[in-house]
Amino acid sequence: MEIRNFSIIAHIDHGKSTLADRLLQATHALSQREARAQFLDSMDLERERGITIKASAVTVHHTCDGKDFELNFIDTPGHVDFTYEVSRALTACEGAILVVDSTQGVQAQTVANAYLAVHANLELIPVINKIDLPAANPDGVAMEIEQVLGLAAEDCIQVSAKTGKGIQELLDTVCRKLPAPRPEKMKQLRGLIFDAKYDDYRGVVVYVRIFDGAIRVGDKIRMMGTGRNFSVSELNRYTPHVTRVKEIGWAQVGSISASIKSLADVRVGDTVTLEGDPATEALPGYEEPKQMVFCDFYPSSADGEAGTGKKASFEALREAIERLHLNDASFTFETQHSEALGFGYRCGFLGLLHMDIVQERLEREGGVEIVQTAPTVMYKVDMTSGEEREIHNPVELPDPSQMAAIREPIAKLEIMCPTENIGDLIKLCDSRRGTFMSQRYLSEGRQILDYELPMAEIIYDFYDKLKSITRGYGTMDYQVTQYRADNLVKINILVNGEVVEALSLICHRSSAEYRSRAILAKLRKQIDRHQFEIALQAAIGGKIIARESISAMRKNVTAKCYGGDISRKRKLLEKQKEGKKRMKQIGSVSIPQEAFLAVLEQGD
Repeated sequence: MEIRNFSIIAHIDHGKSTLADRLLQATHALSQREARAQFLDSMDLERERGITIKASAVTVHHTCDGKDFELNFIDTPGHVDFTYEVSRALTACEGAILVVDSTQGVQAQTVANAYLAVHANLELIPVINKIDLPAANPDGVAMEIEQVLGLAAEDCIQVSAKTGKGIQELLDTVCRKLPAPRPEKMKQLRGLIFDAKYDDYRGVVVYVRIFDGAIRVGDKIRMMGTGRNFSVSELNRYTPHVTRVKEIGWAQVGSISASIKSLADVRVGDTVTLEGDPATEALPGYEEPKQMVFCDFYPSSADGEAGTGKKASFEALREAIERLHLNDASFTFETQHSEALGFGYRCGFLGLLHMDIVQERLEREGGVEIVQTAPTVMYKVDMTSGEEREIHNPVELPDPSQMAAIREPIAKLEIMCPTENIGDLIKLCDSRRGTFMSQRYLSEGRQILDYELPMAEIIYDFYDKLKSITRGYGTMDYQVTQYRADNLVKINILVNGEVVEALSLICHRSSAEYRSRAILAKLRKQIDRHQFEIALQAAIGGKIIARESISAMRKNVTAKCYGGDISRKRKLLEKQKEGKKRMKQIGSVSIPQEAFLAVLEQGD
């Protein structure tokens, strides 16, 4: 039996998951009764949002030209934030199906994923999907694929994942065109760990692609990276139902259960070998992902919401983050302490959607209640001593007298958009301190804009504005290329004279006053009135650049005075004023979670 390993890659919403469903049905891996939309998307979150978050590996069988083929394929995410998942999936394959929507054509992430596959030396099969739609233009899209990606237009396979048209032709092309797995380089077992998850009953379950040798139930295995040894208790393959097997052989994909209790014993990208006859050299792993966005997660101050079963302790948060990190190795975390919020974690993410998904998964899967601070990017600070420091949090900024320059991450931005929206998009990029690089013609009615933008200007609402201007037709892909010094300042937010660290931010001096006023206006609405006046201030160093006041709740102390001299009323008011003054000196202001999130939104 011949083996073919491939991934399905595409831009978001181009029909990867639907195509995967159709491949499962066409190879009779699923019956008509078992079939359901997004079969491989196992998380409720994936179904609700209609996006793939985790790559899913499946084994199916197909007969072509009288030969039996075993097809191992991985359905991957399409959003730019989950590129790390895609790159890991491609490492376990020899080929890839590149799906392009016949109504939308080549998009930003189509190009990015195609380059990832080429970089990994994979054979690409271009597929034009959704040809059943009235607005489909498969021939035009085929020419676009040839022009942008350099793949011959006549090699494009036209399919409809919805109706099943062209699926058999695609399966035959996969069997004929994709290369067979490379021959074994050694007899010793070498398996690449490309994913892992935690199971309450089995412990850590490890997903592997075997490159050399074979693994059997009862084998004693060693993780070459961590040096830990385990005994294999169970081997499974996914067809797509969980199927127990006695052995996973050369070029095959499956999962290993070996009573691995500690999350620290498994590392995605590590190599599995046999303890008795170990391999001398590990397989090349993965590049560590570069986190772009950072924010703090703290357990909520309450004991969790009544009736929801959600916990709020630091221990519960630590356990939930460690479990999730095993399943999603692309985010980082380290312990953080804040005067206002206590102990929590400083987490790094690949993008804003990634941050949003991780928070929601922690709350759903980990059952924890979280307070989240506003996201920031990583800055590099050149010290006067010649040292270079990485700053993930504005609080970590050293004294201005010790800093020579603050350098911010600059992203190379590639925007694909309709020609009619070019002017508005140039205006948007210029307002975000963008530098125009080039403008390229893609096809009739569509162009590509290349810009350099500070990453800090992208992470807030740039993507939303882009979608709004282009009515959903614009797409973008970004990559951090350098760190550049600019006139950046740290803004401290003071509530009642006290600096609230969690609300500090770094921004360009030209927009400091505007951003400060917008934040204070939001804080004013969200902090409740107290018995004394609360001063909200924004400061750069010792200079106050913006101020708002929350007036005190006032009791009418003169209500009992009727008639008589005015001095009686004045005496009571003076007494009240003294009391308010004393209260302001010893009183503390309670700040709700919404106030911390107010920093996230820029005032328009």
